[in-house]
Amino acid sequence: MSKKVAILATHGFEESELKSPKEYIEQQGWTAEIISPEAGTIKSWADKNWGPEYKVDKTLNEVSASDYNALVLPGGVINPDKLRTNEDALKFVKDFFDQKKPVAAICHGPWTLINAGVIEGRKVTSVKSISQDLINAGAQWSDKEVVTDQGLVTSRTPEDLPAFNKKLVEEINEGKHQLQHS
Repeated sequence: MSKKVAILATHGFEESELKSPKEYIEQQGWTAEIISPEAGTIKSWADKNWGPEYKVDKTLNEVSASDYNALVLPGGVINPDKLRTNEDALKFVKDFFDQKKPVAAICHGPWTLINAGVIEGRKVTSVKSISQDLINAGAQWSDKEVVTDQGLVTSRTPEDLPAFNKKLVEEINEGKHQLQHS
C-alpha cells in the first residue's frame, strides 16, 4: 500500500537530513513531498555553507496533516529556528500529533516540536546543543542513535540517518499510535 510523507522544511535545512529520508521513503515505493512556508525552491545547508536548492512540492497553505501518513522534520540550525516561529508550521506539526500519525525529527528538528507544544513527557534525542531546551520543555532526553516514543522518532546527527530512516519506515508501517503517557 502506497504511503505519502510530508517533509517540512525551509531555507537552511541540513541537506543530508532531508535528502536521505526522502530517498529512503521513495525506495519503499512511497511518495515524499517537500512542504514549506514558501513556494519555489528552498536552499539547503551542506558542509558548513549554503548547498543546493530543492523544489518545494506544496506550500503549507495548500496542505493539511490529513493528506499524509507521516511527517519528517529535518534539522540544520536555520531551518527549525524559522519554522518554530511560523504559526502555520506549528499547527501543521501539532495536527500530526492530534491525528496520532508518526513524526520523525532529527538534529535541531525537535526545536519545532517545543513550540508546537507536543514534546512534554515524550522520550527524545537530538543534537546535544538543544538537549537542555528539550529538557526544559518537559521532554525526557537521552543521548542515543534513535529514540522512539509512540510514533515519535528522533535522532541526533546525520551519522544516525541509517537508523533514523529504518525506524521512520517501521513506524509508518505500524500506522497511528495511541498516546500512552506513563
